[in-house]
Amino acid sequence: MPGRRPLRRTLRRGARAACAERAPPEKEVPSGLISRTASLCCGPAKSLPSPGRAHRTIHVGYTGAFQGGTLVTESRSSDPGSEQSDSTSDRSGLLLEAFDPQQFRENSETALAKLEKHLSDISIRGLELIEPLRLTQAARALMTTEHDKIAAFDEERLAGIIDLYVRTGIQVHSPGYMGRQFSGVVPLAGVIDFVSSVVNQPSSFYEAGQLPNAVERIMADELNRFIGWDPERFTMITTSGGSLANLTALLAARNEKLPGYWSQGGSAVRGQPRPAIAVGADVHYSVARAAGVLGIGDAQLVRLPLNRQQQICPGEVRAALEAAERQNLKVFCMVASAGSTSVGAFDPIDELADVAAEKGIWLHIDGAHGASLLVSDTLRDRLRGVERADSLTWDAHKMMFVPAPCTMLFYRNKETALSAFRQKASYVFDEEPDVYTAYDSGGKNFECTKRPMIMTLWALWAIYGRALFAEKIEYLCQLTEEAYGVVRAEPDFEALHRPEANILCFRYHPVDLENRLGRRVGKKDVHHLQIAIRNRIKFEGNFFISKVNVDGVAALRVVMMNHQITGEHFRMLLSEIRRTARELLDGEEGTEKA
Repeated sequence: MPGRRPLRRTLRRGARAACAERAPPEKEVPSGLISRTASLCCGPAKSLPSPGRAHRTIHVGYTGAFQGGTLVTESRSSDPGSEQSDSTSDRSGLLLEAFDPQQFRENSETALAKLEKHLSDISIRGLELIEPLRLTQAARALMTTEHDKIAAFDEERLAGIIDLYVRTGIQVHSPGYMGRQFSGVVPLAGVIDFVSSVVNQPSSFYEAGQLPNAVERIMADELNRFIGWDPERFTMITTSGGSLANLTALLAARNEKLPGYWSQGGSAVRGQPRPAIAVGADVHYSVARAAGVLGIGDAQLVRLPLNRQQQICPGEVRAALEAAERQNLKVFCMVASAGSTSVGAFDPIDELADVAAEKGIWLHIDGAHGASLLVSDTLRDRLRGVERADSLTWDAHKMMFVPAPCTMLFYRNKETALSAFRQKASYVFDEEPDVYTAYDSGGKNFECTKRPMIMTLWALWAIYGRALFAEKIEYLCQLTEEAYGVVRAEPDFEALHRPEANILCFRYHPVDLENRLGRRVGKKDVHHLQIAIRNRIKFEGNFFISKVNVDGVAALRVVMMNHQITGEHFRMLLSEIRRTARELLDGEEGTEKA
């Protein structure tokens, strides 16, 4: 590619020269006006030197206006005889060059070539884990030492930055990647995200991001077909991640059930039972954080018991709520998981909705991971009863394979969404709403500035349709079920649950572990062995898996997010785990703390 650039620049200079020859004499051009549809190279220009690069013709300034529906511009060239110093000219040229569309195209081609090569490599590999100090030094070495003026563009520096970024990331497109809940994105989504970064349209307000706000409504309607709420009453907002969505939903629940809390704080409930939130014992940590942020406190989280599948036991919920009442707690919200982070468990929403309705409790579904199963005809039943919830968190950057973050927060009743935040700010919120501001989401969002994240999801939905997501999700869940069968068939492995989606947790527990250690084996030995296995595999870099504590003991955890993975890849992983464990046990490392 570097070899092609001089030719392109020669052609561009030739084109500008030809364009200049075709241009009419300057006296025949209407006073100061040229059509915006004409090539900009035809107008008056000034050539500015760029250190380290061929001189490029750069237009110094245009002002534009619409006349008769056509944008026309006025060229304002710098006077060649101006008394600007050479250093000032250099800085001006480099500033303009940093924003030059042609350089943008060349830099994009550099990045695209490298990304195409990256996507084409589907070899089995995990993470190249680099010591942070070394990586920091490598990053600093790529930085310019020029700080008093704009540095000349260095294409080798750009290439080095891209290479380092790609090389040090988790290889999410590799069959060796089975560790986290974010996936390799559908490449087209990356293209749309690229466009969003360049056009830069923050989407909290319609006037700042018109199309993102319009398609947010479209995607809300499309996905609500699978939720089942009244299309005239529900609403949806996008927000930066499931943690923020959960916080926002709990805030709306608190303000709905404890209406004086927003303005009066804790004094609004003085002398009354303390507000509390009921959660599964395995709830995502973001819910506990949200409770702290809301002033609820960890002591006012009512932990609901789980069954062997790590789901909330609906038969024990009433007893837990009654016990909370005896402790002077008033539960105003219950949180159910639709695809828990630890094992991918789906709580029985329908049965929990019965209790919530009986007690007058807000029911929030944390479906950050598993709500995407709604788009599958064969898997939708995992969320049976979702239409009875008051709110739902849904991460598209997990099981809908778009760049992070892209989270949607759905409310059954649009009025409750407006109760989450109650500020007035004339510089952003219009006191007299109209057809445009009706599309604003800023009044329902914690964020004033947010990315137009919905664009990536909408573009995929618009171009490929629902089936793209359904087919991949169904394959990943089927693959995880197959992996469960493989683990159960191996005498030295223990499956800890039957997967409900694409997450599987298991342990390596050889039958001769006591003989190898020369003593009775306790939970602590099993715990440390799993951690040591996972760490060794991570450092070796062939596979990337995660770990989680199940019933207080560490377990190995795989999350199937890549449709390139097959059952054979999973069997290779088990062989790697077995080999690694034997090496650790032979070296007596398996019982050391990680």
